[in-house]
Amino acid sequence: MQVAGKVAIVTGGGGGIGGAIARALVGAGTRVVVADLHASTAQAVAARINADHPGTAVSAGADVSDTEAIRQLIALADKHFGPVDMYFANAGIVGAPGLEADEAAWSLAIDVNLRAHIRAAQLLVPAWVERGAGYFVSTASAAGLLTQIGSATYAVTKHAAVGFAEWLSVTYGDQGVRVSCLCPQGVNTKLLFGGDSGEVLGAAATRAVTSAGEVLEPAQVAADVIAAIDEERFLILPHPQVLDMYRHKAADYDRWLRGMR
Repeated sequence: MQVAGKVAIVTGGGGGIGGAIARALVGAGTRVVVADLHASTAQAVAARINADHPGTAVSAGADVSDTEAIRQLIALADKHFGPVDMYFANAGIVGAPGLEADEAAWSLAIDVNLRAHIRAAQLLVPAWVERGAGYFVSTASAAGLLTQIGSATYAVTKHAAVGFAEWLSVTYGDQGVRVSCLCPQGVNTKLLFGGDSGEVLGAAATRAVTSAGEVLEPAQVAADVIAAIDEERFLILPHPQVLDMYRHKAADYDRWLRGMR
């Protein structure tokens, strides 16, 4: 798929990977709704985009774990630009480390990191099937293919996000719906250091990621996303070594578990 001329929604777009994806999309000819839980950060990203490309971005504060909020984003896109062609389910949270995460923490992680993807697909995919085209990009993590030391809520929900993206591609891929799943390792964002607040597991989580390979800048990840969409490639791996790690995991699960310990 060529992104030029398309209409996209990017969640978690107020900075980091989401903000970089929004800027890259507009640079490639897309019109974008920048959505973030914090309206001010989404507005700031849209303002910077419009300074260089007038009239190509609008912003909204939205809790995208809520179906009605997603519905409003779709309506906003339609009002300003037309029907949504592409949806980037990028918003995510780390979650508390260890087994101490309570029911509320688990519910929040599942809502943001998984159900937000499901709810967006439920609203968009039927129309895409009718039109014969649409693109869903899920931001998971290398943790969704491997695991995450520290936060069980993050590791488990990112695995689930990969699983949902796989299912979506298998089920609707022959009906014009394209799906990609972004699984980066270390990226220089607040999320990378979000679990490191003094707890042993939180510090271990950050150290495990930063020591495993290069920490990339969001703009480089966004460029990889645009290239993958052009190729209609499912797995987007800005860190190529993740694929090797995934293969080693599958080849000898017990050895991999011992290594992670």
